[in-house]
Amino acid sequence: MNTPDFPSDLIIRESYTKRIEPFMRQQIVKVFTGQRRVGKSYILYQIMQMITNREPQANIIYINKEDNRFDSIRTYRDLIEFVESGKVDGKDNYIFIDEVQEISEFEKGVRSLLLDRKNDLYITGTNAQVFSSEIATLLGGRMVEFKIHSLSYSEFLRFHGIEESKESMGKYFLLGGMPFLVHLGLDERVVAEYLKNLYTTIVYRDIVSRYSVRSTWFLEQLIHYLADTTGSLFSAKSISDYLKSQRIMISHNLVQTFIGHMSDAYLIHRVPRYDIVGKRLFETGEKYYFEDLGLRNSITGYRPGDQGKILENAVHNELLFRGYTVKTGWKGNHETDFIASKDNETVYIQVAWSLDSEATVEREFGNLLEIDDNYPKMVVTADEQFRNTIKGVRHVNIRQFLTSEII
Repeated sequence: MNTPDFPSDLIIRESYTKRIEPFMRQQIVKVFTGQRRVGKSYILYQIMQMITNREPQANIIYINKEDNRFDSIRTYRDLIEFVESGKVDGKDNYIFIDEVQEISEFEKGVRSLLLDRKNDLYITGTNAQVFSSEIATLLGGRMVEFKIHSLSYSEFLRFHGIEESKESMGKYFLLGGMPFLVHLGLDERVVAEYLKNLYTTIVYRDIVSRYSVRSTWFLEQLIHYLADTTGSLFSAKSISDYLKSQRIMISHNLVQTFIGHMSDAYLIHRVPRYDIVGKRLFETGEKYYFEDLGLRNSITGYRPGDQGKILENAVHNELLFRGYTVKTGWKGNHETDFIASKDNETVYIQVAWSLDSEATVEREFGNLLEIDDNYPKMVVTADEQFRNTIKGVRHVNIRQFLTSEII
């Protein structure tokens, strides 16, 4: 057994462990994906702790490809050899592989290890392309993916031991939810330096190095543009055209490629456009949101005028955290910010910083009232005084939305 020492500050993220537990001890690979430093390794630690609490003498085989002690494991053959050397006859073997994408043809090794019914596998990765549908097919469908995200607002409060308040919300909107911030005391200057370095690592290790990107300046200009226009609707061609107007010459094909790389590294999330009437996805036009608010702010800076964009990004991230599939809706010329679906349920959501005029109220509620079905509809804002429900469309304050089971 080579169980790592559990961190003394291990805080359980129950929203994940509850979903994972039914698959433990099942002959299926548990795959944990997400952006670098969102806490995938800590999820593995939590699972190991759950196992050892129930089975103190459990045989745990742990590999962390960011640890130089495991540098000898380069190929799937090395992986199989290492695991086989650590197995105990007649016992269940709990196998944990952190950053598995660093092992060449790892999927072959994982498939081979699955043949032994005594093996219970858990793996993490920071690249969506690694866990594509082709690999799922190679594994015979015997994998279940858990997407790990940066801290939700409720987790942020619990991790930092602070009460819910308008000030706490402001901290979350500014600094984001990277779990390591718990060690930095929410010191804005220290956090800014940490996020700056994390951003550089994601860009240059998970994108530039992995995909041999040469046009790094173009890549960073594109990232800055997406951060500056968070939540706007556009296509690769419209982005290319805008950048060309700023004398940044980049083709729409290269824009599409770079956006794909950014999505694969989980730096951003793509939200496709959905035809509410035709019930189909449009081929062009989408929105992009950042995995972490703090990282987004570290790229473009935190400006009071960006509050609406940050609010919308926060709502999007909360929906992902709760397991929803998210689209942006269109009916005629009217946009619905989010159509969120889960377990045959759907909710329509409009987001605005404030309902400070009759025109804004009419626009935000009116777009939802035009949708003639019986699914719940709500307008989420930072307003604390607006209490109206208009023809069944609720108004929900953002703090309530992020801290209660409002949906």
